Parts: sequence; structure tokens; C-alpha cells
Amino acid sequence: MYDVYRCSQLERTSTALTNCFPSLADLTDGDLFLGPLNSALFPGLSVSIQVHQGFANEQAKTAQTILAAVLTLLNQHSASSVIVTGHSLGGALALLDSVYLPLHLPAGTRVSTITYGMPQVGNPAFANYVDATHNGNLTHINNKEDPVPMLPGTFLGDAHPSGEVHIQDSGSWISDHDGPYDDGIVMGTC
Repeated sequence: MYDVYRCSQLERTSTALTNCFPSLADLTDGDLFLGPLNSALFPGLSVSIQVHQGFANEQAKTAQTILAAVLTLLNQHSASSVIVTGHSLGGALALLDSVYLPLHLPAGTRVSTITYGMPQVGNPAFANYVDATHNGNLTHINNKEDPVPMLPGTFLGDAHPSGEVHIQDSGSWISDHDGPYDDGIVMGTC
């Protein structure tokens, strides 16, 4: 429950509002509609490549700021590679940034992505595009007990790109989301 009176007394800053109302993550995660990526940010991508609009809208808010910071750091350090990382909603945004950045960085810049507990960001066309363009430079690490990586759900037409690594209860890791899991279960079988 949110303290509406206390919130009405606070200066209306993003920090104050964050403390009073549902989190940005809750609101962003609720926008489950798939749609194409913004063509101004993602030039040349097919409209068949669809992502959850809540994730896309949040990524668009910071895309140009992140690009400017990355370009500055690449120049300052004479670097030619970038690692993008995030957890949960941040993992979804990191994946979108890892699609966005190569479209705007100097040719030859390597972008690698590591996420933790990342939800499903888009449709199979999006997953296939990521697979085709990331050349094995994506790892998304998920705990077997975490439901977030299965959200919003394949019943909505979602798919993960390749590169998933699952942490089992035993502490072992498997690099195929379909299993088999510790208890012998393989996804998609009865």
C-alpha cells in the first residue's frame, strides 16, 4: 500500500515518486503488447521483429544517452568492445541495448551481453535476429527457481534467443533451457 498523503506532500521528483507509487518495473512489465522497434533507433530492422512495448519504451528513453556515454568511453580508452549487462528488467533493457548499439557504434566494435534473470523480450523473429547478429556473444544466466525468465510467456508468442545458461538446485549449470533438469524433466515432453 502506498502512503498517498505522504506522497502528496513530497516534491515531485522521480525519486520521490518512485517511493510513493508502483515501481517502474511493475508498470513496464505490465505492457505486454508486442510491437516493432522504433525505426529511428533501430534503422533497417524488419517490422516482423517485435518486442514488448514496455521494454522498448523504457529502452528508448535512455538509448541516446547510453550511446553517447559508450562512444565517449570507447574514445577515451581506445577500446573496441563493450559488455552490456543487466538483471531482470535491466536484462531486458540490456538485450535491447545490445541490439541498438551495434547499429550506431563504429564498425568492428564488439558488443557482448550478459544478463541475469532476463524475461522474454520479444517474438521468435527478434530471438532469431539476436542469434544471427550476436554470434555467441550473449549469455543469459537464469536460476531454475526464478519464474521471471519464463515471463511474459510463450503463449503470448515470446521466445528467448540462444545463450541461456540455467543454474540447477544442485549448483550445476546447463546451457539449454529445455533441460534435462535435476529431476529428469525436459521441457516440451510429457
